[in-house]
Amino acid sequence: MAAEGDFLLRYRTVSNKLKKRFLRKPNVAEASEQFGQLAKELKQQDCPQYAAFCNLAMARCEQTLFNAPGEALSLTEAARLFMEAERETQQLRSPGFEEHLQAAVNCYSFTVKVYIEVNQPVMAASLCLELGNALKEMNKPSEAAVYFQRAAELQVQVPIECLLSLGCVATCKILTRDFDAALSIFTEMQFLIQERALQVPGTSTPVGSFLDVLARCEISRVLLLMLLQPPPQKLLPEHAQTLEKYDWESDSHCQVNFLQENVFLLLQSVVMACQEKDIDSLKSLQTELWPLLSPEQNQLLHLLVLERVCPSGQGF
Repeated sequence: MAAEGDFLLRYRTVSNKLKKRFLRKPNVAEASEQFGQLAKELKQQDCPQYAAFCNLAMARCEQTLFNAPGEALSLTEAARLFMEAERETQQLRSPGFEEHLQAAVNCYSFTVKVYIEVNQPVMAASLCLELGNALKEMNKPSEAAVYFQRAAELQVQVPIECLLSLGCVATCKILTRDFDAALSIFTEMQFLIQERALQVPGTSTPVGSFLDVLARCEISRVLLLMLLQPPPQKLLPEHAQTLEKYDWESDSHCQVNFLQENVFLLLQSVVMACQEKDIDSLKSLQTELWPLLSPEQNQLLHLLVLERVCPSGQGF
């Protein structure tokens, strides 16, 4: 309590220096510096929420001085400190209303706005990603997806970064069991790769990281289509084309040469097993595919097997 009282006294003392007085202009720069010093001391004393309030006061001072970079830095620090305070509250399992989390989200959002105003979309996108990852770690994938999507929109001029952010959105949709949305996002990512990816000269084959993202999209889309089982009349043309590549009667590996041949053949077998409703074969294929897929894809495959065992929909 003594530390809290001392903090409030010093905070008010600095704040009073900003009050307008007759024939006397407040020294905003000095006040900003003093708020910053107080914030550092409070951070060292493990009082992140109080340090965050001091950083907010700094941000207001920098805004008054028309110093957008300084304002953004102070807001970012405040956001991180509020987030730290929320993590501490959750770790202690203390009752609360997530007020620190809401304060952090507001600070992040305002900082993003400041960076956009000064034409720095890369910095704005990085903060959206930071907030999205923090929310995802707090088991809030639905809220996190909003900020990953915002990051992707800000990264539209940098295709690979945009794709990685969209991949985070897809992951969040899978975590919330919104498989239709996840399928749409993976499809959007494939279209983006076709339009914007660097390609091997003279071919339509993407290179580098684009190839890895394309492989992820292809595998995930096949598993999602098998999981969702859309009826033929509701199957979109792009999804129908994807499934056609895995028809046993067509020699289509050349169309998906970005996949390892063994992965392609196993996925082809998965599609056939689903069409034939061969649960035993599907379980056997799950064992073979397990070391070849990512944890997320293995989760989709697991849900697919459960759905075939429980066709009423209890699998997911």
